[in-house]
Amino acid sequence: MRVRDVMSEVPITVRTDTSVKTAAALLVEHGLTALPVLDGEDYPLGTVTELDLVRDRFPRDPRYSNEERDRPSPPETVGELITTRITGLNPETDVTDLVKVLLEERVRSVAVIDEQRLVGMVTGRDLVRTLARDDDLLARDIRYRLSFIGGPRRWSIRVSEGVAVIVDEFDSPEDRHVARVLAESVPGVLRARCSAAESTATG
Repeated sequence: MRVRDVMSEVPITVRTDTSVKTAAALLVEHGLTALPVLDGEDYPLGTVTELDLVRDRFPRDPRYSNEERDRPSPPETVGELITTRITGLNPETDVTDLVKVLLEERVRSVAVIDEQRLVGMVTGRDLVRTLARDDDLLARDIRYRLSFIGGPRRWSIRVSEGVAVIVDEFDSPEDRHVARVLAESVPGVLRARCSAAESTATG
């Protein structure tokens, strides 16, 4: 499975001159945790996260604090808050490498960059959504992919908890290898086992 299979295309983006309030509204409206920040030529400069937006923005409640009211004004634009180091992956990156980046760098979202252009965003939520795909939908997607190898009636497919069990009516180890590879490339399939039909295997 590749990053392109799980990423969200046409991500919501902001510019360096976008106001903090506008960026916050976009996060809320679209249920996001971070926004890519682009320059005038659509090149990704970095990201701004929920925590970036709220840092140093809330004053202490004056009813319960003697803190002086003269405090520095918080940043007004996204350009003053961006994390200039952007974590970006190619859309052809394997999902296992994506998970490694999310865990090791402790980030919640990763930009997907192709030829120095932002083409998508992928988050931990996207991965969880993929894992939660219905088993019947997974079986349907596998059946479609395998229909090009010997026709739709050749394969018996059952999926449970993301694990696919595929039975081949013919006895072709090479085709079964291809079938397993195709099945495991379906977003949400954790593992696939492929075997010959019992009568064929013993016949």
